[in-house]
Amino acid sequence: MKKILGFFIVLLLLLVAGVSFYLMADKTAPDVLLVPDVAAVSGKKEFTVTAKSEKSGVKSLRVTVNQGQKDIVIVQKKFSPAPKTMSEKFSLESAGLREGAFELSVAVQDNSIFNFGDGNTARITRSMNLDTKPPVVTVLSSAHYIKPGGAGAVVYAVNKPVAKSGVQVGEYYFPGFRLDSGNYVCIYAMPYGVDPARFSPKLSAEDTAGNEKSTLFRNTILPRKFRSDRINLSEEFLASKMPQFYDIYPGISDPVELYVKVNGELRSKNLATLRQLGAQSAPRMLWEGAFLRLPNAKPMAGYGDHREYYYKDRKIDEQTHLGVDLASLEHAQVPAANTGRVALTGFFGIYGQTVIIDHGLGVQTLYSHLSQIAVAEGDMVKKGDLIGFTGATGLAGGDHLHFGMVLSGVEVMPIEWWDPHWIQDNITGKFQ
Repeated sequence: MKKILGFFIVLLLLLVAGVSFYLMADKTAPDVLLVPDVAAVSGKKEFTVTAKSEKSGVKSLRVTVNQGQKDIVIVQKKFSPAPKTMSEKFSLESAGLREGAFELSVAVQDNSIFNFGDGNTARITRSMNLDTKPPVVTVLSSAHYIKPGGAGAVVYAVNKPVAKSGVQVGEYYFPGFRLDSGNYVCIYAMPYGVDPARFSPKLSAEDTAGNEKSTLFRNTILPRKFRSDRINLSEEFLASKMPQFYDIYPGISDPVELYVKVNGELRSKNLATLRQLGAQSAPRMLWEGAFLRLPNAKPMAGYGDHREYYYKDRKIDEQTHLGVDLASLEHAQVPAANTGRVALTGFFGIYGQTVIIDHGLGVQTLYSHLSQIAVAEGDMVKKGDLIGFTGATGLAGGDHLHFGMVLSGVEVMPIEWWDPHWIQDNITGKFQ
C-alpha cells in the first residue's frame, strides 16, 4: 500500500512539475522582419527575412507564394540547433509567377515546447504585384559636349515611376532628379583621369519593382590639357604643418612619413566623404546663374595640375590637384559662390578648415584652408554671403582659398561654373 501511495505521489509531483514547466514555457512568437516592404516586385527582386527568438531559438522558416489556385514553396528550412537569430535571402525568380497580383507569406516557428511542442509561430502576409516590364528611358536633350574634368547635363523621360535613375561613368554614379515637368535631369561629369577613349556614360533607370533599363547617349569630348608641377617640401613646412595631424596618426613621428600618409590616405578618406555628402544633395535646384569667384584673387594653381612632391631632392609622393587655388589679401573675405545650404563646416583633413555648400541637383562647392568659418551646418546662404576668411590651414603652403566645384562627390573644373554662357548652354538651358 505504501509503495502504491509513493508511486502516486511521485506521479503527482512529476505531473505538477510538467504542468509548471509547460506553463512557464516560452509563449512569445519570434520577431520577424521582411524587407523590402514594397507593393510591386520583379522576379529578380531580392528579399531578406530576419527572425529572432531569444528564449527558444528559431526552429523553422517557410516562405510561400499564392497566385490564383497555385501555392508555391519558395523556402522551407529547419534549423538544428535552433539559432537565436537567423537571416535568409530569397527571390521569386523560380516561382513561375505570371504578371499581376499574388500573395507572399512567411511563417517562422520557434523551438518552444508551448502548444504541445509545436512552439510559437509568427506570420507575415503581403499582397503584391509582379511587374517584369523594365522602364522605357528616352533621352530628350542633345548636344552633349564635355571636357576631361568637366560637366554636362542630360534630360530624359521615364514612362513609369522609378526608385532611382542616373548616369554611370565607370565607378562613378551621378543620380538624376525629377523636374516639375515630370522629366528628369542628371548633371554628370567626366571625372579627372577617365580615359577619353573609354568614356561611355550610361543612363539607367530602375523602377519600384526592381526592373532596370539602361541606354548609352552620345557625348562629344572636347580636348583639355593639364599641367604638371613640382612641389619642394622644406623642413620648416613639415614642422609647421604636421602637428595638425598627430591626433589622426598618433603612431607616426617621422614628418616625411606622416606627410605621405596624410597626402595620400587622408586625401582618399576626404574624397570618400565628398561622395557621401554628394549623395545627400537637395533634389531641387537652389542656385541661380553663374557661380562667384573669389574677388580680386590671383590663380596660384589650377584644376588637374599633376604634382610631384620632393623632399631634399627626393621624390616622395605625387597627387593631382582637383580645385583652383586663389590668393587675395591675407584673411580675405570668402563669399558663397551661389545660394544653397551649408552641408559641412570644420576641419576636413588635407583641406584644413572647410565649408561645403550644397546647391541641389548634386552640385556642391568647397572652400578650404580657411582661417575662420562664419557659418554653421544647416544654414541657408545666398550668393555673395560671407562664409569665412582665407587662411593656410590643412596642407596649404600660404594664405589662399582652395575652391572646388563638386558633382555628386566628384570634383570638376570650377572655371566652367564661373561662366554664365557655359552654364546656360550646357546645364540649365537643357531643362529650364
